[in-house]
Amino acid sequence: MYKKHSFLKKPILNLFLLTVVIILTAAPLFVLQGAEFTGTDDQAKKVIGELNAGYQPWFSSLWEPPGKEIESLLFVLQAAVGAGFIGYYIGFARGKREAEKQ
Repeated sequence: MYKKHSFLKKPILNLFLLTVVIILTAAPLFVLQGAEFTGTDDQAKKVIGELNAGYQPWFSSLWEPPGKEIESLLFVLQAAVGAGFIGYYIGFARGKREAEKQ
């Protein structure tokens, strides 16, 4: 499949990849200091308000979270559940494929 290089042992490779992920995650916070990280919904409301000041939304939410923290928590929870399902499916498919090989 692939050549194993002696200089890329698995723990070192994992540490390197983890370091890259941390750098990529933290870089925008340092490069864009003072930037406002808002969601696209908030940005869309602002643009619509600028284009048409008298616009009235035709739909309202059934339930508003009590705070921004709860809203963020629900968003992260939704992403985690989705990632869990995707990871489970990939693992299940891989296990099924390996079982068929045997």
